[in-house]
Amino acid sequence: MKVSSGPPYFPIPKMTADISKHILVPKHTKVSDSEKEKICGTYNIVPTQLPKIFKEDPAISKLSAKAGDIIKIERQSKTAGIVPFYRVVIDE
Repeated sequence: MKVSSGPPYFPIPKMTADISKHILVPKHTKVSDSEKEKICGTYNIVPTQLPKIFKEDPAISKLSAKAGDIIKIERQSKTAGIVPFYRVVIDE
């Protein structure tokens, strides 16, 4: 019998609450293909050079995003107003 040295593991079921409505979660939107090309042209990058976000991330679960999609995250800043950040969706 294998004895675990750490705390017990209890799997967490899928979330039942809509986390995107929480006050601390910034607005997440899926970018269209035309906007995707515009973003890549503006920053002179390819999507794989963007920071990553998992397809199973609770913040984008309602967006039905697939690998390769770009997610725009609009964060509120006291000094700069609303600032967009971009992430590319990946599988685990």
